[in-house]
Amino acid sequence: MELTRHFVATVYLVNEGATALHEHDRLGLRLPPGGHVDRAELPHETALREAREETGLEPTLVDDTPDVGSPTARSIPRPRHLLLEDINVCDGAVGHQHVDHVYYARVGSRAIDPGPDEEPAAAWDWYTPAELRAADVDPDVEELGTEAVRTAAAATD
Repeated sequence: MELTRHFVATVYLVNEGATALHEHDRLGLRLPPGGHVDRAELPHETALREAREETGLEPTLVDDTPDVGSPTARSIPRPRHLLLEDINVCDGAVGHQHVDHVYYARVGSRAIDPGPDEEPAAAWDWYTPAELRAADVDPDVEELGTEAVRTAAAATD
């Protein structure tokens, strides 16, 4: 089996001490917004676009990337994490992976209003760190969601 890898971006949206997750219809997992990086996009642009499309919310990245002053180069927001995720495993062999650029962002509301081709608002819930620990979510989602809430709170102080 030939291994393929795709670049993707994910963003944990935080509002008032909770992060938004939806029931992914194909995967059967609770996940934050995200998707594949388009050809002319940078990963942070993908994260923001996917969040707007999937939730209707306007995210502001929690970003502490130092600026580089140069006429020929600019800083772009650094992901909080880079994950290599096994997506397709068959008979113990990995056939497809995602290189996931994970970002954290704040939003000013919890009013989910997805775009027309997205999963409905009823598929979304907001989770505090305690609710993440009690929920049936993958360990990485619990860990990163909890960290996103802490990071967003610290960034607003």
